[in-house]
Amino acid sequence: MLVHFKSSRAKNMMRVTLKAFLFLSLCGFVPFFVPPVEAQAPFYEGKTITVVVGTKAGDAYDLYARLITGHMARHIPGNPNTIAQNMPGAASLITANHVYNVAKPDGLTLGAIYPALYFQQLTKRPEVKFDWTKFGWIGSTVTSNHVLYMRADTPYKSMDDVRNASTPPKCGATGVTSTGYYMPKLLEETLGTKFEIVSGYVAGQDIDLAVERGEVQCRAFTISAYFAREPFISWRKRGFVRVLVQTGSRRDERLKDVPTIYELMEKYKTPEDAKRLAKVILAAGDFGRPIVTPPGAPADRVKILRDAFDKAIKDPALLEEAKKRKLDIDPTHGQELESLSKEVIASPPAVVERMKKLLGE
Repeated sequence: MLVHFKSSRAKNMMRVTLKAFLFLSLCGFVPFFVPPVEAQAPFYEGKTITVVVGTKAGDAYDLYARLITGHMARHIPGNPNTIAQNMPGAASLITANHVYNVAKPDGLTLGAIYPALYFQQLTKRPEVKFDWTKFGWIGSTVTSNHVLYMRADTPYKSMDDVRNASTPPKCGATGVTSTGYYMPKLLEETLGTKFEIVSGYVAGQDIDLAVERGEVQCRAFTISAYFAREPFISWRKRGFVRVLVQTGSRRDERLKDVPTIYELMEKYKTPEDAKRLAKVILAAGDFGRPIVTPPGAPADRVKILRDAFDKAIKDPALLEEAKKRKLDIDPTHGQELESLSKEVIASPPAVVERMKKLLGE
């Protein structure tokens, strides 16, 4: 009985104390015996974010990845360090598989991957070890419309010349999901041209060197890269190459004399099914230069990274650096990329079959 009495008394005292604490709190007083609550340090404080880049250092994808992630860090609570790790090969498929399957989904690893890798998932390539829709989409620095350049000393002065040529021009590519491969193939499907594609180069720089050596005559890649770096700046000055086609819905101000693929599809009366195929293929340009996280990254950290991207892409310091480096900025935000990823993966079976044919599946 004595033990029961003490226990009941203790409980009553605890109730009285709790009521007193609540009353004082409501009155704006903090009792002296309440221990102070320590502020929690930001998750990213003292940590390093690694961005795995799917091409060689110095390539346009690499330049954009280093630019955005370097400035993002200043807008992340805790101001983490950032480093770039280049992992070139297979048109960045190696990087995509690594980020998806090997990297920890803790918000400390980002991937800078090619925008057309969803082709390989749609066509069920066995090398694909990812689900395009499950990456954490952070953002893209620029929408990537494309061009196809040709050595100026070749007989191919226009797409008419390519259509009518007895010997097709040779274009270099890194892999089937690189612009260098799928753009010439799309031109074949929509415009009736013919190209011989030499695939397997490690990076775009290697293709450009092959063009200088005369191993190949042409390459398809992004407009932003064409105006951003060497050797293209020098090539344009000395007329070494000419651009035959561009993929934007309207002509780029810097390429006013170059027809768009849409103009040429009208000129050559491209069938509707081929136009639908072009729409799915050219969606890669909307993905641009995507930055992603592994699947399963905590939602709060994905939000932190997306917010940092959105702030960095408008930061005067980034815009000034991009201007100096001649890097165009035309961003797409993470939520938009996430929606687009679901849209392209839901492409109709008939379009996917045409894509398989285009990619030689």
